[in-house]
This record gives sequence, structure tokens and C-alpha cells, in this order.
Amino acid sequence: MGGVSTGPSEGVASILDTLRVGTVMLDGKGKILLWNPMTEEILGWRADQVVGSRIQDFLEDGYGEGERRRDEALRLHGRWRGTLRILHSAGHRVAVEGRVSLLRDRENRRVVLANIVETSRIRAVEHDLAALDALFASSPLGIALFDNDKRFVRVNEALANLNRLGAEEHRGKTVHDVLPSWMAEEVSAVQSTVLETGEPVVDVVMPAPEGPGSRSVSYSRLTGDKGEVLGVSTVIMDITERREALEKIEAARERLALLDDVGVGLADRFDVGAISQALASSLVPRLADYAGVMLISAVAHGGDLPDIELLTGTPLFQLGVAARYEGPTVNRMLRAGQDVPFLADSFFGRTLASGVPHVATSPRELLAATYPGDPKMQAALDLDIHSLMAVPLRARGVVLGLLVVSRAGGREQFGRDDIALAMELADRAGVSLDNARLYARERAGALMLQRSLLPQTVPEPPGVQLAYRYVPGASGAEVGGDWFDVIPLAGGRVAFVVGDVMGHGLHAAVTMGRLRTAVRTLAGLDLPPDELLRRINDLADDFVQSSDDPLVATCVYAVYDPSTRRCSLAKAGHPPPLLITETADGSWQADTLELPSGAPLGVGGVPFDAYDLEVVEGSVLVLYTDGLIESRGEDISEGIDRLRTMLSSGPARRDPRASAGLEDACNRVIDDLEGRTASQPNDDVAVLMAKLGGLPQGSAASWTFPAESYAVRRAREVVRRTLHEWGLDALEDTTVLLVSELVTNSMRYAHGPIGVRMVRGASLLVEVSDPLPDPPRERSALPDDEGGRGIRLVAREARRWGTRHGPMGKTVWFELALP
Repeated sequence: MGGVSTGPSEGVASILDTLRVGTVMLDGKGKILLWNPMTEEILGWRADQVVGSRIQDFLEDGYGEGERRRDEALRLHGRWRGTLRILHSAGHRVAVEGRVSLLRDRENRRVVLANIVETSRIRAVEHDLAALDALFASSPLGIALFDNDKRFVRVNEALANLNRLGAEEHRGKTVHDVLPSWMAEEVSAVQSTVLETGEPVVDVVMPAPEGPGSRSVSYSRLTGDKGEVLGVSTVIMDITERREALEKIEAARERLALLDDVGVGLADRFDVGAISQALASSLVPRLADYAGVMLISAVAHGGDLPDIELLTGTPLFQLGVAARYEGPTVNRMLRAGQDVPFLADSFFGRTLASGVPHVATSPRELLAATYPGDPKMQAALDLDIHSLMAVPLRARGVVLGLLVVSRAGGREQFGRDDIALAMELADRAGVSLDNARLYARERAGALMLQRSLLPQTVPEPPGVQLAYRYVPGASGAEVGGDWFDVIPLAGGRVAFVVGDVMGHGLHAAVTMGRLRTAVRTLAGLDLPPDELLRRINDLADDFVQSSDDPLVATCVYAVYDPSTRRCSLAKAGHPPPLLITETADGSWQADTLELPSGAPLGVGGVPFDAYDLEVVEGSVLVLYTDGLIESRGEDISEGIDRLRTMLSSGPARRDPRASAGLEDACNRVIDDLEGRTASQPNDDVAVLMAKLGGLPQGSAASWTFPAESYAVRRAREVVRRTLHEWGLDALEDTTVLLVSELVTNSMRYAHGPIGVRMVRGASLLVEVSDPLPDPPRERSALPDDEGGRGIRLVAREARRWGTRHGPMGKTVWFELALP
């Protein structure tokens, strides 16, 4: 208890200061003898104003029943208690609670002593005390009051029950007498701090003194009306159930968060190995200390799923592994890429066969997980693993493998909630794994189809050297429709084409194959590049299966003639080609060929225009698809500039125009691409580089004759002489005969200059040109007809023949195989 003060009480608050008890003394006739200062404060009358007056003058008028009962009580019992209404000096009445006693002085005269208290103040105190008593009696919270010496003053039953000590037994004791020493020291220190600083301590979580449980404890300082320190109060609440509920809520939240994280982590993956590793990594250490994903070999490698009966004796293939700790023992137990054999009646075997999760909680069960003597299970015991759970990975009712997780050390064993969580995780992962397996099969089929539709061998006509690359997109992306082709044309000319069908998957690959076939077919007609693209665009509806999936493709088509070193190009919405040429200082430079853009094939409404140029011998033409230059967050022009810079360099670098240099240039652009896209691009890439050279000196000859009768004779002479110079005498009779027929037709119908051109390459090419735009027609001549047999003769004797249109007319050509 607090010490007793014997000094002056000035500044020290008391409950009497609150109540303001006034004292009045009367003689036997009701005359006022004493009127103390507190009575002056209550009623406003000074003592010198009322002493000697009758008290009746200040009471309510009249002498009623209440006054008679008061006097009767004083006469019979010597005391009375009740309420009085006394006149205040300000003119109003003040209700006071009075205690009146009848006394006698030394002369045995009657004296009345009355103590009065304002009714409003005493009622307030009574209400406060009643509320305090009710709080102590009914509150489910433990409440205690301490004095300044930190001794219990008052304790309610709730706190007594928490401390397992009666309420009266607390009184006068400190927490050192009630609580364990390890707790009492902390509580006493907190009480001292609160007494000294006045700062409350709220909601401090402390363990129960004995046994499991938790408490929330709050402390605050008790002060009087004038700020004097009276002690400290404490409120204690048993929060064991609340803590357990919060722990369950937090555990549920963590489980939901883990499910969400795993779902997000698996959603954008299309590779079985990546999914397995992501699943294992996400579970450590949040759910387990060690995790492994073991799959049936068919799932791991994209094959068909076997029947469950066929799994007996077939090892699982471990793909994903994760461990909280590292070391040789961990590596012995978990290693990606290893086979995991097991017996049919083992822990793993039963889980695979039944599809029901199993939990091992003893060394005997752990050792029986696979087969007797398995070093992996012995390593698990060496790692102090005490709880191991195997959960089936399933999809559409088929078991794909096992998710195996384990806990070690002081971590608690797997419970029912953990099993339910692992099953949900395994089900989600199983669907992702099966989708990845099916995707791998579809992608492999699409890749096989696409590769089969791409050129299996690329010809190299005279005067041209080639290098090319095709790189499929990353495993997370579907197969695209990128393609390239090299098409030999008549007269030693060659066509280069690179295209990109919009979209991905099997449909894009099939459309690409159909488009490539159409380009090759139209290229055989010897059409100019712009005309070929126009005709392909006219056929766009024939390349699609429905109006909901129209053809949209980009393409660039180039025709090069080595004999003239002329190149004609046209493009349909495709990235511009590059041309690498040698500069004056011996370095080489890549420039963009700014072709008329043209709209993508299938769009329509935009004409296609050709771009013609004469190239310097040895220049390199570079055609590519947008996958080579596009990067996320980068403008396509930046990608083109990067490619130009990479293909431009000083003379110290290997010349890309050399054969080895072409291959080196292809390797460099692909290596740069893989470096920017983490080893494999997201989109397909096709690159074609062609060194454009000329024919050997003296491999071509050409003449022009007027449409006169001697033109046929002159043509025979120059052809015969040229064949002799080239050492092709064996072809003289056939060549002269066919040239005579074609020149005769031109002279008869064209009535204009007649051109004859011969080119010696892989075969002998002969061309006859005239201004007449109409092509010759092969027809059957009657026995009596003098003409009409020339074209039939050309078609019969030549290996190939054809007609192409030029800006000034037509050209009829034929090829003869060299002897």
C-alpha cells in the first residue's frame, strides 16, 4: 500500500475535495452555531451572515410530513439521513444529502450536528463506484489495480482465474509473488516504466505463466484529478483462441498465395522441364525443405502416355529439384536428370497405382519408399528428414508422375491441410505438364511439317554463292510461317524469295507451304517480280480455309541475271533488303534498298512496283524476316540499323562476299539475335545471303538484226561461229535449226528489230526477241501447210523453252543440255 503523508496536504487531492462535505451545528432550538467554510462554498452564505439565524429560514417553506419524520427520527434514534433543499445565497435551492446526529454538550444541552454533501456530486461518485464494481464483477477481461509500490490493490475474478489464485490472495502482493520469475521481471519493469513516464503500454503479447496459451496485456498509470500518481492498472485478455484463429487464417492465406504463385509461375511455360523446375522451386522453403518432380518418361519427352499397368518396373525421370540446403548428401538424394527406380509395392509404386497421396513419418516408411537399400532414401535419413509426402501428378484421370516433398529438422510433420494443398498444387501442375507434353508434340509436328516444306537443298546457279539460316522460335512460342527459297530461272537467272505468313501453328506452316508452291509455280512463268506478287495477291483467297482466317503475309521477291548483273526486286509489306558493297578504302558497307513498300499479301488496294538496279560484281544481297530485327520495346528501324552496323565493317574483318565470309556473317547475325533473346528468339527467323557475281568472260553473246530476209542467214552464221568458239560443235545442227525457226517467225510477224542472245552456263541458253507482245502458240500444221511447225520443233528438241515479256516486247527462249 502507499505510504501515509503527515505533512501539509496542500496540492494533494482527496475524494473529499470532490464531494465537498459541509458541516453545520445547531442548538436545540434550531439556531445556527457553526457554519464551516465548505458549507460557505456549497450554499454561498458566509458564516457571519447565518450564525445566530434559524436553519428553518433556509429550508423549504412550511413544516410538512418530511420535517415531522426527521424530528421523530432524531428524538427516537438520535440520527437522521435524507435529502434537504437549502436556499443558496443566489436565490435558488441546492439539493444536498444530509447526515444529522443529535448530540449533548457538557451541560447536557441538545446540539445537532449536520454533514451535508451536494446530491449531484455524491450521485456521480456513486455511479462511478457502481460502474467500477460492475466492471470488476462482470468483465471477462482480467483487471488489476496496483498502488505506487506495485502491489495489488484490487483484482477481479477473471484475473484471479487466469493466475489461478484467489482475488483476496493477490491483495498486498507484487507480481513477483504471483508470476514465474522469468515473467515477473519483465512485468515489473514495464510497470515501473509506466509509473515513471505515464506512457501506456498497449497490447503486449505474452505467453501464459503455465502451459500453452497467449495473453494480451495493457498497462496504464492511474492519476487523480490534480495529476497525482495513484498507481498503475492492468488489463489482461486471454488471446489463445484468437491467436490460433489468426494463425489458421494466416496459414490459409499463405496456402492461397502459394497456389496463386504456382499458377502464375506455370501459366506461361510450355516446356515440361521448365514447369517441373518451377513447381519444385516454388515449394521450397514455403511448404517443404526438399522437393522433387518425377515424371513418366513419355511425359518428360513428349510421347504417348502408357497404361498404368505398364509403369511397373519403369523408372521415373526426375526433372525438377529444389533444396533448402546444399551439399553432397543433398545431391545424392536429389539430382535432376536421374532415373528413380521403384518396386510396384513400394511407397512410390502404391501412390502411382492408386492416385492417392501417401505420407511417410518413420525411418521404416522412408526406406520403403522405392526399393530396399536405395542410397537416395538413406541420404534422406542422413539429412534428418522425418516427414515425406508423395502426391500423384494427374491430368484427365491419368497419373503423369509424382510430386515428392519432405521436411527435416524441427519443422512439424505434414498435416491434413498440407496434404490438401499439395493435392491442389499437383492437380494444377499436372494439367500444365500434360498441356506442355501435348504442345511439345504439336510443335514437333509443326516443325517437322515446316522443315519439310522449306528447301531441302538450295541450288547455286553460276555466278551466285549462297548462305542461309532458318531458326525456329523458342519452345514457348508456336511455330511460325517464315520461309525462304532459291529458284533457278531460264538463262542462268535466279530468283530469291523470303516471306513470312502472319500467325503461328500448323495453320501458318501449311499456308506457308501453299504460298511457297504458288511462288515457285509462278516463277516458272518468268514473270517480273511486281507481276508475280500481284498474281499471288489475286490468289490470296485460295490460300485460306475460311473467311474468318484470311491470308496476311509479307514477301520480298528478287530476280538476278548473272550475265548482265541486273537485279529486279519487289516487296509486299516486308522489311527492306540490304546490299553489301565494297567501298574505296577496302572496307564493306551494308545499305538499305528502299523498295516501294507494297501492302502485305492478302490486304489488297496497294499496287506492287519493281525496283531495278545493276549491282557491282561480288555484292551481297541480304533478305530476312522481321524476327531478326524486332525486339520488345524497340522500333523496327533501330533493328534494321543494328543489322546494317553489324554487316558493315573495316577491311580487317573477313570479307562477307567470300564464301566463308557469307557463312561467318550468317553466324554473327544469328549469334547476336540469340544473345539478345536469351539463346532462342521468340519468333521464327529466316535469313538468305546471296553473293551476286557475273558469268565468266566470254560466256554470253548477243546480236540485233533488222526484220529483213537476210536476218535468218546472218543469225545462222553468228550462232554457228559462236558455238565453234565455245567448243560446242555437237550442238550446232540443233541450235542453228531452232534459231532459224524462231528468227523466221519474228521476221514474218513482228516487222521490227530481232535480237539473238546466247549464254553458256550450266546449259546453253538461246533467246530470240522481237517487239511483238503476243507470245507464239504451238499448233498442229496440216501436211500441205508450208509453216506452223517451228514452235512444235522447239518444244520437241529443247530441254526447256518458254516466253517472257519485257518492256519492249517478248522473248522466246530455249535451253539445250551441254554435251
